[in-house]
Amino acid sequence: MMKQLLAAGAIIGGIAFALPSAAQNNNSETYRQLNLFGDVFERVRADYVEDVSDEALIEAAINGMLTSLDPHSSYLSPKNFRDMQVQTRGEFGGLGIEVTMENGYVKVVSPIDDTPAFRAGLKPNDLITHLDGEQVQGLTLSEAVERMRGKVGSDLKLTIRREGRDGAFDVTVTRAVITIRSVRSRMEGEDIGYIRITSFSEQTATGVERAIKRFRDTAKDKLSGIVLDLRNNPGGLLDQSVKVSDIFLNQGEIVSTRSRRPDEGQRFNAKPGDAVDGLPIVVLMNGGSASASEIVAGALQDHRRGIVLGTRSFGKGSVQTIVPLSGHGAIRLTTARYYTPSGRSIQAKGIDPDIIVEQATVQKVTQPRRTREDDLRGRLDNPNGGEAAPEETNEADSAAPADSPQDYQLSRALDLLRGIALYGARAAN
Repeated sequence: MMKQLLAAGAIIGGIAFALPSAAQNNNSETYRQLNLFGDVFERVRADYVEDVSDEALIEAAINGMLTSLDPHSSYLSPKNFRDMQVQTRGEFGGLGIEVTMENGYVKVVSPIDDTPAFRAGLKPNDLITHLDGEQVQGLTLSEAVERMRGKVGSDLKLTIRREGRDGAFDVTVTRAVITIRSVRSRMEGEDIGYIRITSFSEQTATGVERAIKRFRDTAKDKLSGIVLDLRNNPGGLLDQSVKVSDIFLNQGEIVSTRSRRPDEGQRFNAKPGDAVDGLPIVVLMNGGSASASEIVAGALQDHRRGIVLGTRSFGKGSVQTIVPLSGHGAIRLTTARYYTPSGRSIQAKGIDPDIIVEQATVQKVTQPRRTREDDLRGRLDNPNGGEAAPEETNEADSAAPADSPQDYQLSRALDLLRGIALYGARAAN
């Protein structure tokens, strides 16, 4: 069974995608090229300095053919294919990072929340140059991923190059069984629902629907907006990105895919019904938001259903599909490009936010108390009566969410939603 999946690279511990097969017209030139392959294959078997199994040679040839196409096409060995199937169900073994290849190095697309890689401080765009002291250059992505797997509890030393930091540095990560909880949610104050999607696995849309129901039950009619946090979300299953978009859209196209053959394109449309009845939505996004995340952000942005806030996304606008090979793993092949409802391809461009907000550290600066009108002797009283304004305090607002001051982008999203709610309430009066 084939399953479509959108992700920026390989997750350490497994990966997934899907593909329809297509036969090519054979001709004499094709046969000549296949004979050339056969000649090289036989020469390697006969004369290579060491004995190499036929299986290893064939798998290497297939993988070389696929990886020469683009960074996202590759061969999956039977073990990798099994790992991929486990991963899409939300649990797999490894470090907890989504990776791709760039200039011969392993590039971190994003660490997954609450995993060893996340806790070790790995960041999007980090380049992994060595694994336990051995160079990454010369390895395929699948080979590098396989080396990063290992026994649960064992350590792996990663040598990292990071933009803005001089020289390489080492990070030791302890392998673990990675259980992905793809949806996390909470109330921010009494009026805003916060939904964090870490990846698009089989239960993501169900998790979002449950979160919205909890918000409704908790806030009642006070719910004034939703923050949909897609930062560092590397993607996942195509059908889940469509379902999550559909939760917030009443109608219209969500995403379309176009392949080499015009008749194989697909369009996915929203069904009637907006689960939050038109409440304002702010979508948080950054350079680690890729593929399926970009589908959701692009759909809500194009339909003017949500305000996208943060920084430009990763820019993976291609669709991979997995074709199982009976008894021999599977191939992952790029088969289409996807387009947002307005017809935009985000390939190598990404989604530009409506409001650019770089992540920053928020620190409250204590200002000296200034004299005001109500401090002056003999001042005029306010004709409307009432008490003087309360004394200012330097303490943080105790009602504010505990983690908001540390997350500048989230703080701006909350400010924006509360501003929209305030404006709407005044306009209604």
